[in-house]
Amino acid sequence: MTTELQIGRVIKSHGIRGEVVVEVTTDDPDIRYAPGEVLHGRQTGREHTLTIDTARAHQGRLLIKFEEIPDRTAADSLRGTRFFAPPLEREDDEEGFYDHELEGLRIIHDGADIGVVTGVMHGPAGEILEVELTSGKEVLIPFVHAIVPEVDLEAGTATITPPDGLLDL
Repeated sequence: MTTELQIGRVIKSHGIRGEVVVEVTTDDPDIRYAPGEVLHGRQTGREHTLTIDTARAHQGRLLIKFEEIPDRTAADSLRGTRFFAPPLEREDDEEGFYDHELEGLRIIHDGADIGVVTGVMHGPAGEILEVELTSGKEVLIPFVHAIVPEVDLEAGTATITPPDGLLDL
């Protein structure tokens, strides 16, 4: 089974020529949203396959015109559509992780398995791991090297060195 990542979401239509405003959720928008690229979208009960005609930056988002969408009425019907794609191949020396790689990792502290990553939150200051401890308690752990110095995807673990009190919050 191939993992798919959400790479964007249609917020609303824009203008009368069928453009849509897309909130981008990928770190490679120049690749994902290049003219000619085919996007696969899902909307409640419907699936869309759309070819990008043009894409341009607009107020921190993208304005996209699809070849299959001729006017505002058709563009309005795409509101809420979420676009998905498989992860892009990464260079071996490229740092960083996809959310799906972190979710499910066992959390190791002082050699003991203390919980599992259940989600990843993205904030202005960086990523935060949502962790369910073996006690059932949920905690948030900043995903910074000082607190999470080691991630071993092959072993399925992330080792943490939290400051005093972080796990008690």
